[in-house]
Amino acid sequence: MKVWMAVPVMIALLALAATAHASEPNLQELEMCEADGEMANLDFTLKDIDGEDVSLSDYAGKVILLDFWATWCVPCRIEIPGFIELFDKYESDGFVVLGVSVDGMEESDVPIDETVPRLQAFAEELQMDYPILLGGHRQDMLDAFGPPFGFPTTFVIGRDRKICSHHTGYAPKEAFEAEILAAMADSDL
Repeated sequence: MKVWMAVPVMIALLALAATAHASEPNLQELEMCEADGEMANLDFTLKDIDGEDVSLSDYAGKVILLDFWATWCVPCRIEIPGFIELFDKYESDGFVVLGVSVDGMEESDVPIDETVPRLQAFAEELQMDYPILLGGHRQDMLDAFGPPFGFPTTFVIGRDRKICSHHTGYAPKEAFEAEILAAMADSDL
Protein backbone atom coordinates (compact mmCIF):
# COMPACT_ATOMS: atom_id res chain seq x y z
CA MET A 1 0.00 0.00 0.00
CA LYS A 2 1.28 3.41 -0.86
CA VAL A 3 2.03 5.81 2.00
CA TRP A 4 -0.54 8.38 0.84
CA MET A 5 -3.26 5.69 1.12
CA ALA A 6 -2.05 4.35 4.46
CA VAL A 7 -2.48 7.64 6.36
CA PRO A 8 -6.28 7.94 5.87
CA VAL A 9 -6.70 4.24 6.65
CA MET A 10 -4.70 4.62 9.89
CA ILE A 11 -6.73 7.70 10.90
CA ALA A 12 -9.97 5.83 10.28
CA LEU A 13 -8.78 2.82 12.29
CA LEU A 14 -7.70 5.03 15.20
CA ALA A 15 -11.05 6.83 15.20
CA LEU A 16 -12.89 3.51 15.16
CA ALA A 17 -10.76 2.16 18.00
CA ALA A 18 -11.34 5.30 20.07
CA THR A 19 -15.12 5.02 19.76
CA ALA A 20 -15.09 1.28 20.35
CA HIS A 21 -13.33 1.74 23.68
CA ALA A 22 -15.27 4.77 24.88
CA SER A 23 -15.62 4.85 28.63
CA GLU A 24 -18.93 4.95 30.45
CA PRO A 25 -20.51 8.41 30.54
CA ASN A 26 -19.51 10.67 33.44
CA LEU A 27 -22.64 11.58 35.40
CA GLN A 28 -21.30 15.06 36.20
CA GLU A 29 -21.03 15.84 32.48
CA LEU A 30 -24.50 14.64 31.51
CA GLU A 31 -27.06 17.20 30.45
CA MET A 32 -30.28 16.78 32.40
CA CYS A 33 -33.75 16.81 30.84
CA GLU A 34 -35.12 20.32 30.43
CA ALA A 35 -37.57 21.34 33.15
CA ASP A 36 -39.95 22.81 30.57
CA GLY A 37 -39.61 19.86 28.15
CA GLU A 38 -42.54 18.57 26.12
CA MET A 39 -44.65 15.92 27.81
CA ALA A 40 -44.88 12.54 26.07
CA ASN A 41 -48.37 11.26 25.38
CA LEU A 42 -48.39 7.76 26.83
CA ASP A 43 -52.17 7.37 26.64
CA PHE A 44 -52.08 4.58 24.06
CA THR A 45 -52.74 0.87 24.25
CA LEU A 46 -51.15 -1.26 21.53
CA LYS A 47 -50.99 -4.98 20.86
CA ASP A 48 -47.63 -6.67 21.31
CA ILE A 49 -46.37 -9.39 18.98
CA ASP A 50 -48.01 -12.02 21.21
CA GLY A 51 -51.45 -10.39 20.86
CA GLU A 52 -51.51 -8.92 24.38
CA ASP A 53 -52.65 -5.36 25.10
CA VAL A 54 -49.84 -3.11 26.34
CA SER A 55 -50.65 0.29 27.79
CA LEU A 56 -47.82 2.76 27.46
CA SER A 57 -49.09 4.60 30.55
CA ASP A 58 -48.24 1.48 32.60
CA TYR A 59 -44.59 2.48 32.09
CA ALA A 60 -45.00 5.98 33.52
CA GLY A 61 -42.49 6.37 36.33
CA LYS A 62 -39.80 4.54 34.37
CA VAL A 63 -37.23 5.98 32.01
CA ILE A 64 -38.48 4.92 28.57
CA LEU A 65 -36.61 4.54 25.31
CA LEU A 66 -39.46 4.64 22.77
CA ASP A 67 -38.20 3.40 19.42
CA PHE A 68 -40.23 3.59 16.19
CA TRP A 69 -38.61 1.07 13.84
CA ALA A 70 -39.29 -1.36 10.99
CA THR A 71 -37.93 -4.71 9.84
CA TRP A 72 -36.99 -3.19 6.45
CA CYS A 73 -35.01 -0.35 8.07
CA VAL A 74 -31.24 -1.00 7.96
CA PRO A 75 -30.31 1.65 10.59
CA CYS A 76 -32.98 0.16 12.87
CA ARG A 77 -31.34 -3.25 12.59
CA ILE A 78 -28.00 -1.67 13.50
CA GLU A 79 -29.39 0.14 16.60
CA ILE A 80 -31.45 -2.69 18.09
CA PRO A 81 -28.54 -4.77 19.53
CA GLY A 82 -27.45 -1.67 21.48
CA PHE A 83 -31.00 -1.24 22.80
CA ILE A 84 -30.99 -4.85 23.96
CA GLU A 85 -27.72 -4.26 25.82
CA LEU A 86 -29.07 -1.08 27.45
CA PHE A 87 -32.33 -2.75 28.44
CA ASP A 88 -30.50 -5.68 30.01
CA LYS A 89 -28.08 -3.35 31.81
CA TYR A 90 -30.58 -0.83 33.22
CA GLU A 91 -33.92 -2.66 33.48
CA SER A 92 -33.45 -3.20 37.22
CA ASP A 93 -32.94 0.58 37.59
CA GLY A 94 -36.38 1.39 36.23
CA PHE A 95 -35.57 1.59 32.52
CA VAL A 96 -37.53 0.05 29.67
CA VAL A 97 -37.24 -0.09 25.90
CA LEU A 98 -40.52 -0.09 24.00
CA GLY A 99 -40.05 -1.00 20.35
CA VAL A 100 -42.97 0.23 18.24
CA SER A 101 -42.89 -1.47 14.86
CA VAL A 102 -44.19 0.61 11.98
CA ASP A 103 -44.29 -2.45 9.69
CA GLY A 104 -47.56 -2.36 7.79
CA MET A 105 -47.67 1.44 7.73
CA GLU A 106 -46.76 1.41 4.05
CA GLU A 107 -49.31 -1.36 3.42
CA SER A 108 -52.53 0.14 4.80
CA ASP A 109 -54.64 -2.46 2.98
CA VAL A 110 -52.81 -5.33 4.76
CA PRO A 111 -54.24 -6.28 8.18
CA ILE A 112 -51.75 -5.57 10.96
CA ASP A 113 -51.99 -9.21 12.11
CA GLU A 114 -50.34 -10.27 8.86
CA THR A 115 -47.15 -8.43 9.88
CA VAL A 116 -46.87 -10.36 13.16
CA PRO A 117 -45.06 -13.48 11.80
CA ARG A 118 -42.45 -11.23 10.14
CA LEU A 119 -41.99 -9.30 13.41
CA GLN A 120 -41.75 -12.47 15.50
CA ALA A 121 -39.09 -13.91 13.20
CA PHE A 122 -37.15 -10.62 13.25
CA ALA A 123 -37.36 -10.40 17.06
CA GLU A 124 -36.16 -13.97 17.40
CA GLU A 125 -33.28 -13.42 14.99
CA LEU A 126 -32.07 -10.32 16.86
CA GLN A 127 -32.95 -11.82 20.29
CA MET A 128 -35.05 -8.80 21.22
CA ASP A 129 -36.06 -9.24 24.87
CA TYR A 130 -38.00 -6.02 25.38
CA PRO A 131 -41.67 -5.32 24.49
CA ILE A 132 -42.36 -5.10 20.75
CA LEU A 133 -45.57 -3.29 19.92
CA LEU A 134 -47.62 -3.08 16.73
CA GLY A 135 -47.85 0.55 15.65
CA GLY A 136 -47.95 0.37 11.87
CA HIS A 137 -51.66 1.12 11.64
CA ARG A 138 -51.80 3.57 14.56
CA GLN A 139 -51.52 6.93 12.83
CA ASP A 140 -52.84 8.59 16.02
CA MET A 141 -49.80 7.41 17.95
CA LEU A 142 -47.39 8.27 15.15
CA ASP A 143 -48.92 11.77 15.00
CA ALA A 144 -48.54 12.17 18.78
CA PHE A 145 -44.79 11.71 18.39
CA GLY A 146 -44.15 13.83 15.35
CA PRO A 147 -45.16 12.21 13.11
CA PRO A 148 -41.79 10.56 12.45
CA PHE A 149 -40.19 11.69 9.18
CA GLY A 150 -37.76 8.79 9.02
CA PHE A 151 -36.81 5.63 10.82
CA PRO A 152 -35.61 4.84 13.29
CA THR A 153 -37.15 7.63 15.33
CA THR A 154 -36.34 7.29 19.01
CA PHE A 155 -37.30 9.21 22.14
CA VAL A 156 -35.85 9.05 25.64
CA ILE A 157 -38.64 9.88 28.09
CA GLY A 158 -38.02 10.68 31.75
CA ARG A 159 -39.88 9.20 34.70
CA ASP A 160 -42.01 12.37 34.75
CA ARG A 161 -43.12 11.75 31.11
CA LYS A 162 -40.98 14.60 29.76
CA ILE A 163 -39.25 13.98 26.44
CA CYS A 164 -35.55 14.30 27.22
CA SER A 165 -34.18 13.61 23.75
CA HIS A 166 -35.23 12.71 20.24
CA HIS A 167 -33.30 11.15 17.35
CA THR A 168 -34.32 10.58 13.76
CA GLY A 169 -31.97 8.17 12.04
CA TYR A 170 -29.15 6.15 13.50
CA ALA A 171 -27.49 7.22 16.75
CA PRO A 172 -24.79 5.26 18.61
CA LYS A 173 -25.57 3.27 21.73
CA GLU A 174 -23.25 5.52 23.75
CA ALA A 175 -25.40 8.58 22.96
CA PHE A 176 -28.53 6.80 24.16
CA GLU A 177 -26.76 5.52 27.27
CA ALA A 178 -25.70 9.04 28.21
CA GLU A 179 -29.26 10.30 27.73
CA ILE A 180 -30.74 7.40 29.72
CA LEU A 181 -28.32 8.01 32.59
CA ALA A 182 -29.12 11.73 32.51
CA ALA A 183 -32.85 10.97 32.68
CA MET A 184 -32.26 8.58 35.58
CA ALA A 185 -30.08 11.11 37.40
CA ASP A 186 -32.61 13.88 36.73
CA SER A 187 -35.39 11.86 38.33
CA ASP A 188 -33.22 11.00 41.34
CA LEU A 189 -32.85 14.68 42.26
